[in-house]
Amino acid sequence: MRLDKLLSNMGFGSRKEVKKLLKAGSVRVEGKVVKDPSIHVQPELQNVTVHGENVEYKPFIYLMLNKPKGVISATEDMEHETVVDLLAFEHALYEPFPVGRLDKDTEGFVLLTNDGKLNHELMSPKKHVKKTYWAKVRGVVREEDITAFKAGVILDDGYKTKPAELVILTSGEISYIELSITEGKFHQVKRMFQAVGKKVLELKRLSIGPLALDDSLETGMYRELTEDEVVLLKNHQA
Repeated sequence: MRLDKLLSNMGFGSRKEVKKLLKAGSVRVEGKVVKDPSIHVQPELQNVTVHGENVEYKPFIYLMLNKPKGVISATEDMEHETVVDLLAFEHALYEPFPVGRLDKDTEGFVLLTNDGKLNHELMSPKKHVKKTYWAKVRGVVREEDITAFKAGVILDDGYKTKPAELVILTSGEISYIELSITEGKFHQVKRMFQAVGKKVLELKRLSIGPLALDDSLETGMYRELTEDEVVLLKNHQA
């Protein structure tokens, strides 16, 4: 890894700011002053210091974001704000990407990481990772819908969904529910309710696998996962 990229990723400033540190002789690799920003280092094996302090290398980043409506689950887009646009500079430098997608008009838990292996594990259909949503639905949601969702419903393209767990919070002309699914077809939650004659008015993702969205995160805010949360998420896929 280039030395300037390493230092930028570890929070020592932009590439331009890092070059100033290097020029000033503040950076040492294996005890020797290095001023060349393009030099390649092995942070797992070599000792790198800035102003005498060790640089602790962190190869991966894991972020829990409470996505607002109107923001798309992508790394870049010419027309719309993306989840990556919401990140601070020191986190965006890791070039994280959203794990899966959350519809533009859906809010809630989006996991962002640059850990490709974990992304593959979470997205693999074989893993059956559960995702739970809260929804406001137009129409009376009944016990028969719970039964239908558990058996799998036929979507508008003929696809039969895998068993899903529907919990009715309140039922009426406007109903409130929680739904847990283990797959992620396009607009799946909305299409499932459409299949039983109802319409989703609002949708929010509450959890991914064993991790629930932090209640303290306001819409548009995010935080890094704790070490325990990362371990929990990885062990869940084992």
